[in-house]
Amino acid sequence: MSPKEDISEKWREIQGGYGWDNLLDPLHPWLRREIVKYGEFAQATYDAFDFDSFSEYCGSCRYNENRIFDKLGLNKHGYKVTKYIYAMSHTDLPRWLERSHLMDKWSKDSNWMGFIGVSDDNESRRIGRRDIVVAWRGTVSPSEWYNKSSASEQVMKEVKRLVQFYNARGEEVSLTITGHSLGGALALLSAYEAASSLPGLHVSIISFGAPRVGNIAFRDELHQMGVKTLHVVAKQDLVPRMPGLVFNESLQKFDDITGTLDWVYTHVGAELKLDVWSSPYLKREFNVSGFHMLETYLHLVDGFHSKTSTFRSDSRRDVALLNKTCDMLVDELRIPHFWYQPANKGLECNEHGRWVKPKETQKT
Repeated sequence: MSPKEDISEKWREIQGGYGWDNLLDPLHPWLRREIVKYGEFAQATYDAFDFDSFSEYCGSCRYNENRIFDKLGLNKHGYKVTKYIYAMSHTDLPRWLERSHLMDKWSKDSNWMGFIGVSDDNESRRIGRRDIVVAWRGTVSPSEWYNKSSASEQVMKEVKRLVQFYNARGEEVSLTITGHSLGGALALLSAYEAASSLPGLHVSIISFGAPRVGNIAFRDELHQMGVKTLHVVAKQDLVPRMPGLVFNESLQKFDDITGTLDWVYTHVGAELKLDVWSSPYLKREFNVSGFHMLETYLHLVDGFHSKTSTFRSDSRRDVALLNKTCDMLVDELRIPHFWYQPANKGLECNEHGRWVKPKETQKT
């Protein structure tokens, strides 16, 4: 990664205060580092999620709020988690949430959807303000969705609390919302609520591979509210073209001119467009899920310099991360595919020499 420079004098520019003009192509190294930082927060919502249907904690976070960054190696970023976000359901729809096969589980009515965090004193000095981050998890399986009202209320209550707390201390505060896929769409909705409820707060969005949300009117209103949005997209990824993959592509140019086709979805803000085939480490194969993986995006951001340059030879993010949950790396690297999982798939050897699923009394 790029060195951890002091960006305190340039933070508004790095956070989109001027629409990221002259920062995206070529990609400024300070901005690259910040994009990857927020992307790793979004990735944490996948890495820490318990999607084992045989676990009594299925649908929850594997770690508690005080340990998640330590467990995932993210303490380097200088943030602490203040609250988890949960999607709630009190219906009997069996496919609505990721559910455990066990009757005795942590919750029958919720899934962990992400977290709210805040920069510590050292990081706040480096970046020039107290930064609140909201990281939304995207879908892990097709069976889950989102109950906007309950989760959004949790987010706004905590964000307001943090803003009031640090404002009372005379600190400048920003809000950065990040997410991948569905999480990127939820980031836009959260930013809209935050900008409406907290006028004057600097609100930025860093999204990865998100589908289109809202129409031209929604886009324009976000712009008028001062929300800064950076949409990172890989050109081989199909999800950012949704909803209306073909239909919207053919009508978008007319909507931009007339503004009358309210039913055409559109993207919001600046775009950083990446190319999977620019990386010498990735297979030249069609891999729909691999193109959309957040780890693929973070790899491409780390290696991107400009549209006319080759992949950065001094990119520093570990390429082995590309094969955590897919098979994207060239075979010559000899990195096993789908290697990321709990040790022994969560089984532990008990005092009788039997391999069992441990009964957890408290999250570690």
